[in-house]
Amino acid sequence: MSRTIRPAVALTAGLAALLLAGCTAPDGGTEGFAGALPAKNVKSTPPPNGPYVALGDSYTAGLKIAPQVGEPKGCSRSGVNYPSLVAKGLGLPAGQFQDVSCSGARTGDLTGAQETDHGTNPPQLDALTSATRLVTVGIGGNDAGFMEVVKECAKENLVDAVKGIVGATRASSPCRDHYASGGTDEVQRKVDAAGEQLGRILQDIKHRSPQARVYVIGYPTLLPADPASCRSVLGKAVAAGDLGFLSEKEQQLNSMLKRRAAGAGAVFVDAAAPSAGHDMCAGEATRWVEPPFPAPGLAAIHPNAKGQEAVAAVVLKAVRG
Repeated sequence: MSRTIRPAVALTAGLAALLLAGCTAPDGGTEGFAGALPAKNVKSTPPPNGPYVALGDSYTAGLKIAPQVGEPKGCSRSGVNYPSLVAKGLGLPAGQFQDVSCSGARTGDLTGAQETDHGTNPPQLDALTSATRLVTVGIGGNDAGFMEVVKECAKENLVDAVKGIVGATRASSPCRDHYASGGTDEVQRKVDAAGEQLGRILQDIKHRSPQARVYVIGYPTLLPADPASCRSVLGKAVAAGDLGFLSEKEQQLNSMLKRRAAGAGAVFVDAAAPSAGHDMCAGEATRWVEPPFPAPGLAAIHPNAKGQEAVAAVVLKAVRG
């Protein structure tokens, strides 16, 4: 499908505005399609029959993907998000499956109530009991501030684009320069802090549901390995160097999730490797993640229905082991 390319400045401004929706971040990875890295103390046992509890943010909830179901409405849960598809694939009856994920969630919202624009989501961990046998956790991107990083990159590129208009020399990677200006990697610091929070959450899950098998779900790939392939979607609004910078930050986030899962005796499920080539810069028929200007009714920089189906397939493969 043909796509109208907006002027660089307008597109970057639009990117900055569209990235304000609550979500999480994403990342690349190097594991194979199976995507699951079982911890050493996870025994090979038959797939759990439930109860199954799904925890997470908007990448789990399925922001704006129809049909939107459940309460509160502000969590924007989809009836065809990956937890729902996993429950269906395992043949779990409704009473054996509870999805408490919520768009905009941070790790603190797993132990405390989360206020949304349309209602309050109770602490997500309250859904866990000693009877719970399966838990999936998709969280961390909001704690790491990944979307704020993307928004900041859009702003830095907008400022740099204006420099180009007035004839000043443009930077090759203005966002990377911004985050390196203090001499430390501020993004890595936030990712590490998110990891500390996640480590405590995983221990809390183990305490509440000691018999549960726990799976930490990684984020899908947002950007292609070759930044040049994004030109048809982003034009020259974002420097190629900054697309590489964002990819690096995604990889740092997923690497942290992998380490924390292993440290807690959980299983990390890699969503990045299978989504390579299905990033937001792929064609409309191919992509699993929507670009800054998404298809009508869908959320920018978030998985679409195909993306949720793909993650469900990887999770099911991991659970069935």
